[in-house]
Amino acid sequence: MRTLLRLIANSLAPLTLAGAIAAYLEPGLFLVFKDVFLWLFAATMFALGVVLEPADLQDTLGRPRAILAGMTAQYTLMPLLGFAAATFGGLPPALALGFVIVGCAPGAMASNVIVYLAGGAVAYSIALTTLSTLLSPLLTPLLVQWLGSAFLDIPFWPMMQTILMTVVAPLVAGMGLRQILGKQLMLAREIAPAVATIAIVVICSYAVAANQTRLAEVGMQVFLLVVLVNALGYVLGWQAARWFGFDARHRLTLAIEIGMQNAGLGVALALRHFEPETALPGALFAVWCIITSAGAAGYFRRTTRRAAVLTP
Repeated sequence: MRTLLRLIANSLAPLTLAGAIAAYLEPGLFLVFKDVFLWLFAATMFALGVVLEPADLQDTLGRPRAILAGMTAQYTLMPLLGFAAATFGGLPPALALGFVIVGCAPGAMASNVIVYLAGGAVAYSIALTTLSTLLSPLLTPLLVQWLGSAFLDIPFWPMMQTILMTVVAPLVAGMGLRQILGKQLMLAREIAPAVATIAIVVICSYAVAANQTRLAEVGMQVFLLVVLVNALGYVLGWQAARWFGFDARHRLTLAIEIGMQNAGLGVALALRHFEPETALPGALFAVWCIITSAGAAGYFRRTTRRAAVLTP
């Protein structure tokens, strides 16, 4: 059983890709999740709360300047990239808004795993993800309203309420559950990532299924913009870390944190408050950023090992 749970948790990229393909070919398989996708996303945040190590977070909180720099980069670079894609991408308003929402989302919780695999600063990654998530009820709707109002009317307060109920509340509940699990904590820490993986796969697959017709019309254009935003996120994240004077491990970590967005949250917000096609950029971004970051983690892991072998 534990082997299966680890296999699921470590297969986020292929499972997300497979789910997206299946949803496009047979949308009916995932359209049944229309009424529960918000609950599924809440499950991912609950799982993050269960696996979050307080000691790691406390260690990194002792570096407030690094965290402030990371938060500033997170909530400036990606929102501007999303807005640029929306403005110059030649897309209909609903799809354009989807890029704004993706850009304004907090960091992806999957980034913590990617940073670990790539040999980055895991505690710093966890701190950035957690704090950007805790700030998201205020900053995400605020930025979406500011940048996205050029495309569609933005329901600020309903979006804020959705994030509070599906992000902050389950995250806090998961952290609280840690304190009472006792000997069962190890088992819960193995179950939680698998639950989060399945939930993310289903959410993104539902978004693809709900946009099957639209994908056939503008899928390649949207996909190319997703690739561009994701790549620029990595590059600018790395460059920002150089400006901040970070070492190599923290530069790598910030690049991953900026390039990966919590697109699952973006999809959930788009599906809850806007037209289904607004969720399309987020669904494609979720699939693509997981694939690229997993590939990058493998590359950096091999590079680090090779350097260790060559070092006398």
